[in-house]
Amino acid sequence: MVVGLLLGFAILLLVDETTRGQRALDLSLTEAELAWIGQRVFQNECAGRQECLVHWNEGEAFPSLGIGHFIWYPEGVDERFVESFPALVSFMKDRSMPVPEWLEQAAPWPDRVAFQKVADSPGVEALRRFLVETKGLQAEFILQRARSSLMAVVAAAPEGERSQIRERLAALISTPGGAYALLDYVNFKGEGLSAAEAYRGEGWGLLQVLRAMSGADDGTVLEQFRSAAATVLTRRANNASDPIEKERWLPGWLKRLDTYREPPESVL
Repeated sequence: MVVGLLLGFAILLLVDETTRGQRALDLSLTEAELAWIGQRVFQNECAGRQECLVHWNEGEAFPSLGIGHFIWYPEGVDERFVESFPALVSFMKDRSMPVPEWLEQAAPWPDRVAFQKVADSPGVEALRRFLVETKGLQAEFILQRARSSLMAVVAAAPEGERSQIRERLAALISTPGGAYALLDYVNFKGEGLSAAEAYRGEGWGLLQVLRAMSGADDGTVLEQFRSAAATVLTRRANNASDPIEKERWLPGWLKRLDTYREPPESVL
């Protein structure tokens, strides 16, 4: 009986520890904080320009849509990057937002050349207006994705690092600036859980950044996150086979990371 009581007590301790860990990673934002983060993401991806809400970057095999430049693959395209626009469409439908039926299919343009020919057409302009009108929902989608990724990132870490990874995440989500860094980075470069999202076996997502953080007393956790993200993205650019990543994209990535700071008190 004593053994049974001890076993039951041990189980309760384990459950309580798990519950505390889950509570520590409860990513909650006020409406003002989410609006601020959504605007920051929009600024990062589009410099706040409406025409950029439907865009096809040079050197990419897919268009990017919305404030988070969500990836939308054309028919027959299967890149290494996690596709996110269909998930946004499903999220909008779940929230009872009327969505044009053609957005539930593959991207209708086979390549960048075909898209450029219709980039200013009435259909694409209507899509841009739809994305302007749903910016709030897109910010909520970015928040939902980040929330769902936190425990998955912890679980994917090596067992001996999980407690440390959880602590770093908890510290980041405790402030608006840290929450912004997490939401933007997950939307920007992913969770780091897909084996396909790697060059030379090295990924560049949230998990890889958290593991690269120093953990030393050399600045705030947000400063450590910024530094680690710069290291990880620089490594990605150096590992890439296409020089466009190092020559053209990396400077913009590093500039984006520099925005990972706490907002002025007047903003919130």
